[in-house]
Amino acid sequence: MSPEDLARLHAAAFTAPPPWSAASFAGLLASPPVFLVADPGGRAFALGRAVAGEAELLTLATDPGARRQGLARACLAGFDRAARDRGARSAFLEVAEDNAAARALYAACGWTQQGRRPGYYVAPGGERIAALILCKSLA
Repeated sequence: MSPEDLARLHAAAFTAPPPWSAASFAGLLASPPVFLVADPGGRAFALGRAVAGEAELLTLATDPGARRQGLARACLAGFDRAARDRGARSAFLEVAEDNAAARALYAACGWTQQGRRPGYYVAPGGERIAALILCKSLA
């Protein structure tokens, strides 16, 4: 997937936090620790980074019309494999506290809450939303 493809899909999937631009994706993909796991049909992707034994799930996006088909779960499994291949033994991510669907998916995939950042995200109407820090062992 190109940075433009990633930005289009991210914009379809997210309003808060604000979707990322093609330039943001291009900059991230140019960084050696960053890796992309994408659905072959281009309907979902996971973007991660692995450094010093730890991986971060930077973002996970699924086309709204393709949700509940296992695409995000498959991208998360690919993220786990790619992170382990890069030497990561653990992983973390941040998710909006009010994103119940994402939280349920992460819990089903073995992620557990380790922290909370109050007011981390800003919704389109200005409301502040906490970010939950989730972690997972990749060992």
